[in-house]
Amino acid sequence: MNREDRREISREYFSKERLAEHHYRSFNSFLNRGMQEVVDEKGTIDTDIGDKEDEEPVHVELSDVRIVTPRVREADGSEELLYPQEARLRNITYAAPVFMEMSIVKGEGEDERVVDSTETKVGRMPIMVGSEKCNIAGFSDEELIEIGEDPADPGGYFIVNGSERVLMTSEDLAPNKILAEYDTKYGDEIQVAKTFSQRRGYRALVLAERTRDGLLEVSFPSVSGSVNFVTLVRALGLESDEEIVHRVSDDPEIVKFMLENLEEADVQTEEEAIEKLGKRVASGQGKNYQLKRANYVIDRYLLPHLHEEGVEEEDVRINKAYYLCRMAEACFELALDRREPDDKDHYANKRLKVSGDLMKDLFRTALNKLARDVKYQLERANMRNRQLSVNTVVRSDVLTERLEHPIATGNWVGGRSGVSQLVDRTDFMGVLSHLRRLRSPLSRSQPHFEARDLHATQWGRICPSETPEGPNCGLVKNFAQAMELSQNIDDEQGLKRELASMGVEGIPGIEGVEPTASADD
Repeated sequence: MNREDRREISREYFSKERLAEHHYRSFNSFLNRGMQEVVDEKGTIDTDIGDKEDEEPVHVELSDVRIVTPRVREADGSEELLYPQEARLRNITYAAPVFMEMSIVKGEGEDERVVDSTETKVGRMPIMVGSEKCNIAGFSDEELIEIGEDPADPGGYFIVNGSERVLMTSEDLAPNKILAEYDTKYGDEIQVAKTFSQRRGYRALVLAERTRDGLLEVSFPSVSGSVNFVTLVRALGLESDEEIVHRVSDDPEIVKFMLENLEEADVQTEEEAIEKLGKRVASGQGKNYQLKRANYVIDRYLLPHLHEEGVEEEDVRINKAYYLCRMAEACFELALDRREPDDKDHYANKRLKVSGDLMKDLFRTALNKLARDVKYQLERANMRNRQLSVNTVVRSDVLTERLEHPIATGNWVGGRSGVSQLVDRTDFMGVLSHLRRLRSPLSRSQPHFEARDLHATQWGRICPSETPEGPNCGLVKNFAQAMELSQNIDDEQGLKRELASMGVEGIPGIEGVEPTASADD
């Protein structure tokens, strides 16, 4: 290969499309799939109309959402196409209108009827420069120069109130994965298995730890302190000693540890276990409320990622019990030196949140805020005996404000700050560096020596030398030049079908798939 060929390959490889490609792909995926997923999760907006006698219940059903390309509304009320350069010069936001199909439904059961159904504008969404919905997507260099754009500009950022803002890619521990380690406060005496259970934007830390006296305890959100492991798995439906031990491990030494735990257990049946849990989560309340609260807590807050649409509650609970048993096994294996503690700094245990994931979190909270406002407007209109119509109950500035303000200030949902930053326009390399920057959620005021160090698994992924000096050293990193970021697509059914076709049996929700290979292959 001669020098010219190498130059050609290099030019192609480091073209403007590639340098910010991870931002484009993530944001385009959010526009094409993510927004609709969030709307489908929400599904309906319930109201308090119908609580009184002789009053029909009312709810709102949400269906298709669509977004057009950026527009600007002029003083005379007309809407024109908006280009990025115009947004910069006029200090306005480069945003596109979002439309949603909404239906107001009265009555319930067979008496349900749609009062009003229409597609209405619910707000404006800031659009990434260069993404699919950007007005300059697909323009030639000559066309870009004609409208005042730089053909070499990589895009990948937003324009809010005339300022260019880039969303910082953030690094996080992989969700829904068991990580076993020693509790740093107590050295090697206490083994911990933890998992960040994540579903629909809600993230719950579930910890299973083996205390100094060998007993297993589990802690999870909304329950103060920790709960005995055997009590919790019995509350989830694993009652017999034999089944609990078998589900943890058949290894004789681990069985011995488990028998110690079973001897110390003070509940024997599922009912007793739920009663005991109820006393913990609602002490001082009536027995019925305690049982109801205990059931709610284990269904809602314990390992939420195991919930699946259309799966019976009992099956979900048994799956949760099996998962806890797997966590217990990880603790015991660590205690017996059968496994090394998991390395939190290993890149296999990390996941990156790019623009699309961050916008999905933002859109979810904005939609919830809009839903609360629609509920309030509906109830107010009903109280005044007004005609209920979609266009009058939707105030589009509610969603717009919730989407634009965090990008303008960098204060994101979940209490994070500095998520969006002003694009560094010192020079062209500064822009590219900023678009390919990566930050860790760890506090910069703490030492975190291991997290700041170069890790062997960063080879080829993270640049070993580009990091700031001072408190951010090693916490703010940059992608390597030839780094490719793979995109996670949650096609769970596709994966299940693939496994079933390879001969794996007993996969929930998949039946009648002809195996293409034996289970031994």
